Amino acid sequence: MDSKINNLNQKLAKAYLGGGEKRIERQHNNKKLTARERVLYLLDEGSFEEIGALITHRTTDFGMGDQQFYGDGVVTGYGTIDSRLVYVFAQDFTVFGGSLSETHAEKICKIMDLAMKVGAPLIGLNDSGGARIQEGVRSLGGYADIFYRNVQASGVIPQISAIMGPCAGGAVYSPAMTDFTIMVEDTSYMFVTGPNVVKTVTNETVTSEALGGASTHSTKSGVAHITSSNDVICLEDIKKLLSYLPQNNTETPDALPYQLTDEIRESLSTIIPDSANKPYDMHHVITGIIDEDSFYEIHKDYAENIIVGFARLGGRSIGVIANQPMFLAGVLDVNSSKKAARFVRFCDAFNIPLLVLEDVPGFLPGTDQEWNGIIVHGAKLLYAFSEATVPRVTVITRKAYGGAYDVMNSKHIGADMNFAWPSAEIAVMGAKGAAEIIFKKDIQSAENKKAKWKEKEAEYAELFANPYSAAERGFIDEVILPETTRKKLIKAFSMLENKEAHLPYKKHGNIPL
Repeated sequence: MDSKINNLNQKLAKAYLGGGEKRIERQHNNKKLTARERVLYLLDEGSFEEIGALITHRTTDFGMGDQQFYGDGVVTGYGTIDSRLVYVFAQDFTVFGGSLSETHAEKICKIMDLAMKVGAPLIGLNDSGGARIQEGVRSLGGYADIFYRNVQASGVIPQISAIMGPCAGGAVYSPAMTDFTIMVEDTSYMFVTGPNVVKTVTNETVTSEALGGASTHSTKSGVAHITSSNDVICLEDIKKLLSYLPQNNTETPDALPYQLTDEIRESLSTIIPDSANKPYDMHHVITGIIDEDSFYEIHKDYAENIIVGFARLGGRSIGVIANQPMFLAGVLDVNSSKKAARFVRFCDAFNIPLLVLEDVPGFLPGTDQEWNGIIVHGAKLLYAFSEATVPRVTVITRKAYGGAYDVMNSKHIGADMNFAWPSAEIAVMGAKGAAEIIFKKDIQSAENKKAKWKEKEAEYAELFANPYSAAERGFIDEVILPETTRKKLIKAFSMLENKEAHLPYKKHGNIPL
């Protein structure tokens, strides 16, 4: 028996470990890594411990009994990333196309169960042709077992999916239920039905890349949160993302050492243009507030009228949600509402404080938005903020109009601290439109209608195009100079560090899906 085990171990060592580190050099030519190379690169050197290396499939139908491969197309185990425990599985496309069998699924489920018990992140490296056809319902049942565990783990441990090859059919639903999906450009794709089926059913001719490639899912569908140029960059992105996250929902992210100094940032004082209709890049505001080079944007190319991502402020990990005046004037629409709501809920689940930078003229009007459910999708963001119990701080940089003012983490829906720059305009709508409605009779009866309109517009702006009326009522805690924003926020988040808030008992809420 001992000799048999030794022989098996020798075979495994030869197949899996021979020259693994050297083979990673191939990635400089944008070639794909093997499943084991990916695991070895992702984890700290020497930390990987494999589980289920000797497992083989049980199917004997259709000649499958004549083909036996140890591991059955997936490498599973645990190790560390920057000395933090993580669990990982990596599908091996060289074994039956990485197809999912009963035992393949059992291996994945085993480490998912362990990750839940221990309270450590789960990372899936997906590269699979889908269900193993020869196994029929056993393969389908394996997918369902994984889906069920994805849901049980949601909000308990961080789940990260990397799509590093094909991911089709039922295989796409597991990554969709994890917290973050990263896709490798040009070598990965995701779709429920492939181009051949699409051609047969709808008569559309489309390539795999156009149908479900990284560019498609990062710009059009929003399925992919991050895209990476090759396998190595993808694995580095996983490491970077993980650095902002805690191990599980009972912990907080690790804070980096930080010594408070002069936190004044003069660059912030010149960002807001003189004209209220002129755009500016909210990235410049974010950069002026956070720790240097610490912003990691999520969903960068999707719904660009809102920015979400992780950053550090005084060494602490925070989530940032910011309107982007450079795109659609920073309005809220269907896609931006969904994008921000999902991010808010993730941060709240994993104890990551939220910073909201607000410059929003309202919700995007039009039949397209109304017919596509802007009411329901906008309500998702409102629901997400209202439900969040983590420290929540808002800074209004310029416009905060209409219902969008309420939705963007206002004091009325539970924000802890709300600041405004002197340039803030908090009102039901812009001065021009408001004057036209309120003073319609005066304008119509005036000899010079245009001049009267301008006069009334200025009158309305004097009353409402500033943050002081809101501050008088306590809706704004303090009107601050832009250059002091970083200092104020560091102190505010430090003050809120031990915040405790408890929602009413319920099985779960009914978010407007």
